[in-house]
Amino acid sequence: MNTENVGIAILLTLIAGLSTGIGSLISLLARRTNTTFLCASLGFSAGVMIYISFMDMMPHAGALLADIYGDKQGMLCLILSFFGGMGLITVIDFLVPEATNPHEIRGLEDMDGKVKLQRTGIIVAVSITLHNFPEGIAAFTSALNGLDVAIPIAVAIAIHNIPEGIAVSVPIYHATGSRRKAFTYSFLSGLSEPLGALIAYVFLMTLWTPAMEGIIMAAVSGIMVFISLDELLPSAHKYGKHHVSIAGLVSGMLLMALSLFLFV
Repeated sequence: MNTENVGIAILLTLIAGLSTGIGSLISLLARRTNTTFLCASLGFSAGVMIYISFMDMMPHAGALLADIYGDKQGMLCLILSFFGGMGLITVIDFLVPEATNPHEIRGLEDMDGKVKLQRTGIIVAVSITLHNFPEGIAAFTSALNGLDVAIPIAVAIAIHNIPEGIAVSVPIYHATGSRRKAFTYSFLSGLSEPLGALIAYVFLMTLWTPAMEGIIMAAVSGIMVFISLDELLPSAHKYGKHHVSIAGLVSGMLLMALSLFLFV
């Protein structure tokens, strides 16, 4: 393995992952009481997660699994992994008491609503971390093939991660009023991408298999779709801006479609 290529691959993955911080800085320009911006951002985040799950991660996972197990068995593995991810987050949801469950919608005007918003941001951060981890591994391994492959992928991932930074920062900032906390959670969620690259280099170059990558990507897709439908969109609707949140959702999908078309 060429040491110079490894260094460039890790650097590009680091830059792409930390672009969540750009999204965080953008979100912090909004006023603390701007519920219209909050609803648009929650809808936008849902659009990003849903589109990238079904149009990017799932097709990639399906192709990997089909190559290994054949079309029929590969599709079955894809379906089980996708709904397994949904099942995992559903079980966690049911295990949390209703009084502290982050999926139980409350008003923004009271303290419970603020706690709920903060947990929304944390949950999104965890979801994005799970998403960015295998993405970092994929970006790292593809970058080893040369800059002509590495740069477009890094740019595409960076564009993806900007709205993901917004997804984490907005609810935490509106809940706590702390720009530092909002930026910190967003920044840390992006670090999972270069972490995935480092683990790929240190541990997984001999152990990581296409089957493992396909299963993880499908499961993370299920988690992101569940959170979008059960968490982000209901939260946006609760604050009385239904059409704004739907416009945000469509905008998020459109941005992801354009980024995939232009850079992948």
